[in-house]
Amino acid sequence: MPKTVEEYMDRVPEPARSTLNKMRAVIRSVVPEGTTEVISYGIPTFRYKRMLVAVAAFKDHCSFFPLGSAALKGLEEELKAFRVSKGTLHFPVDKPMPAGLVKKIVKARLKQNERE
Repeated sequence: MPKTVEEYMDRVPEPARSTLNKMRAVIRSVVPEGTTEVISYGIPTFRYKRMLVAVAAFKDHCSFFPLGSAALKGLEEELKAFRVSKGTLHFPVDKPMPAGLVKKIVKARLKQNERE
């Protein structure tokens, strides 16, 4: 099991590695200073006060984990293009999720973390 995000990313084959890196860049563009990226449950996870969101690569898809489904409420229309299961969004290994959608979800998670 990887101990660092870099170790994890080194193990991810292309095109999934580039896809995850694009997702990570979008996430970093909206999280506040002091947010860290750690390995939790074996995958790259952003942490701000508590766990925020995570990303992972699998053989036939990548996943975005908003760590609960509350951040997805009201986004049903935008999520129709993705396979959604228990608060996990699956997307192709060669195509990151739209940046605007990722930002909305991350911002919703930030609000949740501030309240909790």
